[in-house]
Order: sequence, then C-alpha cells, then structure tokens
Amino acid sequence: MEAKVHECGQMTEKEQYSLLEQSIKDFEYREDNLIQILHMAQAIFGYLPAEVQKFIAEKMDISLSHVSGVVTFYSFFSTQPKGKYKIQICLGTACYVRGGKKIVDALKDELGIDIAETTPDRKFSLEVMRCIGACGLAPAISINDQVYKRVNPKKIHEILSQYE
Repeated sequence: MEAKVHECGQMTEKEQYSLLEQSIKDFEYREDNLIQILHMAQAIFGYLPAEVQKFIAEKMDISLSHVSGVVTFYSFFSTQPKGKYKIQICLGTACYVRGGKKIVDALKDELGIDIAETTPDRKFSLEVMRCIGACGLAPAISINDQVYKRVNPKKIHEILSQYE
C-alpha cells in the first residue's frame, strides 16, 4: 500500500491507521506475528501510544493487556515519542569512572528532561547505554550515529548547538 505523503513529509493520522490496518492484514491477523506488526506500527507512528496498541488489539481480536505486555517487555518498543536526535550517554565502566554521571546531569539540565524522556519540541531524546565502544576516549556520548569522545559538562552546550 502506497501512502500519500504531504508537503511536510508526514502522513495524516487516517493514512497511518490505514497503513497499519493493511500491515495487520498482510500478517494475516495472526497473534504469532504480533511482534512484526508492532515493529510496523512503530515504524509508521514513531512509537506505540495506547491508542495504537488498542487498535492493534481490536483488529487482531486479542486482549489489549497482551499487546501492552509485549510492548513493555521488549526494550526496542517505545510508548513515548522519540526526538529527532537520539542522545545516548555511555555509562559503561570507563565512561562512568571518568565522569559519565556528570555528563548525564549536564544533559538533563541543558535539555530540561530526564533519562528516557523527549524534549517537548521532539528534538532530543535522552537514553543511557552500557557501552558505545569508545572506552579509550571516555566519557562518550552519541547523537544518532555521531560519537563524541572525551566529553565534559562544559562541552554539552557546544555539542547540542550543532543540532539547533
């Protein structure tokens, strides 16, 4: 099913639900395809709010509690909208020992959000990682696919300003 995209690059809510319904149909309404359907729904909506979970449960004739249980069990599903820029702070051993917690605090202060939250303008989301593979140059953060090494609280504003 080809969805119509408007000038802003977004489908209308009606078009999103229509595409999701087609995806559920393509997966033959089968409960054993629930994870794939949830992945499709998250790709369409960007996250899995309660209304989308309810829609899936009704269309598949399964309980909402079952759908919600799967969504909350797996860490790759999100019930909150994500920002355009996903900031991941490394709190692996090397990053933590070299000041990772101070980086977390600086980012929370700068953005006005907590871990696992998104700024009201949906620009930034904040997450914690256990390792991003930059241990020798810790502490490190990544924003989408860009890794920043030897980060300190004073650099946070400068780093984020690149994404304004």
